Amino acid sequence: MAIAQFSKKKKDDVGTLIFMFKDSVFGQYRFLSNFEACDITLPAETVEIGENHTLHLPPMKFDNVENAYMAWKTLDLGLRAKIAQMSPKEAKRLSLDGEIPLRPDYSDEGRLFVMTLLNEQKYSRNNPELRKKLLETEDACLMEGNTWGDTFFGFDLNTGHGENNLGQILMYVRDKIRTEEGLDQVAKKTFDKVSARQLKFPSKFKM
Repeated sequence: MAIAQFSKKKKDDVGTLIFMFKDSVFGQYRFLSNFEACDITLPAETVEIGENHTLHLPPMKFDNVENAYMAWKTLDLGLRAKIAQMSPKEAKRLSLDGEIPLRPDYSDEGRLFVMTLLNEQKYSRNNPELRKKLLETEDACLMEGNTWGDTFFGFDLNTGHGENNLGQILMYVRDKIRTEEGLDQVAKKTFDKVSARQLKFPSKFKM
């Protein structure tokens, strides 16, 4: 969605617009990045490979969402372990360079599912400070604004286009937390339709 489309909305509908990377490289919203340190566990998973083979993947701990997400992309347990020891920047580069062999069931639906699952962990009660900071964004529209062309999880500031799925996931998680804490869902009035459209997953992606 382009910036112009957001600007046409009423102020009461959108509230503050936060570009997660443009505003947060050295600022107060840096914590929204997948690179932010936190306790994350990639859950155990059973994956059917072909008709006669099932692979059982054990849970694995990570210290940020980025590395956990990059590890999820592959079924190679050895590579997953190596990714767990990398910096977030190194893990991202490994993927950009095409050095992560993708799992056979890799899909956009799977990407959305695991990114949501990981961010629910990031802002769970196991990471209380991050949970508090996310709630403090109140009804702000969270945009993963970037200049490197990510239009799936992000919003390309050069072209003015992008699905902003990471931003939408964070707003969905924020609404979920507000429900858990018994708070008013100030953001949901604007983003409930977006969440319903983007965050429903086939049963095969349950972990």
